Amino acid sequence: MKLVRFGAAGAEKPGLVDAQGVIRDLSAHVKDMTGEVLGAASLDKLRKLDPKSLPAAPQGVRLGPPVSKVQNFIAVGLNYVDHAKETGAEIPKEPILFNKLANCIVGPDDDVMIPKGSLKLDYEVEIAFVIGRRARYVAEKDALAHIAGYAICNDISERHFQAERGGQWMKGKCAETFGPLGPWLVTPDEIDDVQSLAMTLDVNGQRRQTGNTKTMIFGIAHCLHYISQFMVLEPGDVVTTGTPPGVALGMKPPVWLKAGDVMTLTIQGLGEQKQKVVAFRE
Repeated sequence: MKLVRFGAAGAEKPGLVDAQGVIRDLSAHVKDMTGEVLGAASLDKLRKLDPKSLPAAPQGVRLGPPVSKVQNFIAVGLNYVDHAKETGAEIPKEPILFNKLANCIVGPDDDVMIPKGSLKLDYEVEIAFVIGRRARYVAEKDALAHIAGYAICNDISERHFQAERGGQWMKGKCAETFGPLGPWLVTPDEIDDVQSLAMTLDVNGQRRQTGNTKTMIFGIAHCLHYISQFMVLEPGDVVTTGTPPGVALGMKPPVWLKAGDVMTLTIQGLGEQKQKVVAFRE
């Protein structure tokens, strides 16, 4: 299934995308696409519904992030060999973890706002997974069974805040709108091999990032296993898993995002995002 949330920000309804690409309203069956809806039994019930029996959403309706009420938003850094090299960093021996705040999650096509004091705004196309089953000390061989679905994430980053203002990376990772997610939450049965998905990111129609999940240093199963050794992941939690090369930070000279720029992100089987960069607004 391709699960969505649609409607005005803060008033989204749950839905699914049918075989013809029509968004169907699931409001009669679930209140929202929260962690409690993402368990295997609940998803099986939704899977058995006839999409044609569900009302169609208005054409052109805004898509929100495909999961609601996220408690934890965890990220894996420097998880592609070429990206680590382009930033001048050593290849990690273990996954690098950091936090993004759940309140920076926005819809896949919502504007990305430049925060106050920003000097080096950057983009990162990533595949994220959403937890469907509580994950605590999970063995790697069992890890994928804990995932409800996958989505595109743009891990927007302010590099000056991240690297030059002291302390933790999260300073440059958590500003408003720094977590576009979606358009869909794609359940694992729709993906043949999550470790072989093509990824791209364009800025103003110019290709910046080209990659594939097969070049991850630490695969998705290992990331979930590893994270669960240090913390408990709950249903609805989001983990974004790193970016391939081509970020602005790695360019010589860097070409940072500016107001008016348009980013277009794709991951094979997971759809497309498009965001416009806008100036700070109160």
